[in-house]
Amino acid sequence: MKILVVGNGGREHALAWKLLQSKQVDEVFCVPGNGGTVSLERCHNLPIRLDDFAAIGRFAQENDISLVVVGPEVPLSLGIADYLLAQNIAVFGPTKAGAEIEASKAWAKDLMAEAGIPTAKSAVFTEKEEARAYIKTQVAPIVVKADGLAAGKGVTVAQTIDEALSAVADIFQDGFGKVVIEECLIGEEVSVLALTDGLTIRPLLPAQDHKRIGDGDTGPNTGGMGTYAPAPLCTPTLLEQVEREVLQPAIATLQKRGIHYVGVLYAGLMIAPTGELKVLEFNCRFGDPETQVILPLLETPLEELLLACTQKRLAEMPPIRWKTGACVCVVMASGGYPGDYQKGKEITGIEPAQAKGAIVFHAGTLAPDNPKSASQNPKSDGGRVLGVTAIGENFEDAQAKAYAAVDCIQFEGAYYRRDIAQKAINSTIEV
Repeated sequence: MKILVVGNGGREHALAWKLLQSKQVDEVFCVPGNGGTVSLERCHNLPIRLDDFAAIGRFAQENDISLVVVGPEVPLSLGIADYLLAQNIAVFGPTKAGAEIEASKAWAKDLMAEAGIPTAKSAVFTEKEEARAYIKTQVAPIVVKADGLAAGKGVTVAQTIDEALSAVADIFQDGFGKVVIEECLIGEEVSVLALTDGLTIRPLLPAQDHKRIGDGDTGPNTGGMGTYAPAPLCTPTLLEQVEREVLQPAIATLQKRGIHYVGVLYAGLMIAPTGELKVLEFNCRFGDPETQVILPLLETPLEELLLACTQKRLAEMPPIRWKTGACVCVVMASGGYPGDYQKGKEITGIEPAQAKGAIVFHAGTLAPDNPKSASQNPKSDGGRVLGVTAIGENFEDAQAKAYAAVDCIQFEGAYYRRDIAQKAINSTIEV
C-alpha cells in the first residue's frame, strides 16, 4: 500500500520511518516533508502546501493512496479531514469539529466540564481589561493560556501577578480573541496519547515531555525539548484510571455532541504528589516529540492500527505489542529558540551519530540538493532542528546512547538540554 503523511516535522519523520518498516507499505509520500523524510528509502517529498487540500486530495486519488495520516494540528483545525473524507479518501485525524479540542482551550474546558473530567479551575475572557481585573484578585503562580493554536508556546506559567498581566497583554496584542486563566497545578506532567476510531480507545505508552527551554525545567515554554517513554510516573494502574476518567468520557461526550472523533486523542496530564490527576490540555494529534519515543518501541505494525481506526474496527484488534526497554529523545534546537533564531546552518555528524545506535529524526531541516548523497549535509530550517533518539535496556542506557550521539552532531548555535530523562533515572518506580 501507499501512504501519504502530511507535515514537515520530527513527528512526521518518525511516522514515515515507522510506516516504512512494514512489509505491507510500499511507499510513503510526505507533504511537504523535510531533510530527513526525503533521505528514507521509498519515501518521497511532495512540494505541496499543508493547506492545499485540493492538491493533496488530487494526488491521493491519482496515486492510489490507501491512507492519509495528518501530523500537525493546523491542517486538522482547518478541516483537511473533512475535505478528504468528502473525496472518499481514508484519513487518520479528526474532523474540524473534533480538532476544536486543541484549537480552542475554552472549548476543551467546556467539554471537560460536561464530561466530568478532572481539570484545573479556570475562567475565560474575551476582553483584556476583564482578564486583567480577574488576575488581580488571584494569587500567583497562575497560568495564562492563549485560546488558539500557538505551536506549543501559548502558555505562560506566571510566577507573579505582574507577569500574568503582561502575558494577557501579549496574547491580545498577538491577535488572539480569548484568554483562559487557570489555577497553577503542582506536580509532574505526563502525556498519554491514545488511538481511537470514535468508539474504542487504545492508549499508547505514556511519555514525559520537557517543555521548558532550560535544564531543571527553567525558562520559557517551548514545543518540547526532549522526551522519554514509558514514563515511570504513569503506572499501569494510573493508565487505567486515565482511560476510565479522562479518555473514555471525552470520546463519549464528543459522540454526544455529534462528533465522530477518529485519530489521536492526546491528554496532557498533571500528576500531583498525592497521585491525583488532572487534565492540563487535550491535543488532536500525535505529540511532538512524544511520537519520536513511542513509535521506536512499537512492535504492532503502525499502519494496521491506523487503518483499523479509519474503518471503525479498533475493538477487533489484538492488544498493542511493545518492545521492552526505554527510549529517550534529545531535541537539538537553534540558538535563541523559542525566541528569534537563524536558519540555514549546515548540519554535520548525523551519520556518526547514527553509527552509535541513535535514530536522528529531522524536526526542522531542509534537504540538500542531492539528499541521497552522503557528501551533502542538510541545513537547519526551524527552531527545533533534530530529535536525537535512542533505545536502551533502561533509561540510563538510552540516555547515554542519545547524548553520545548528540556529541557527534554540530551546527552553528546548536542548543540542547542536558537533563532529558533524568527524572526517570531518579525514579524509584519500576518501568
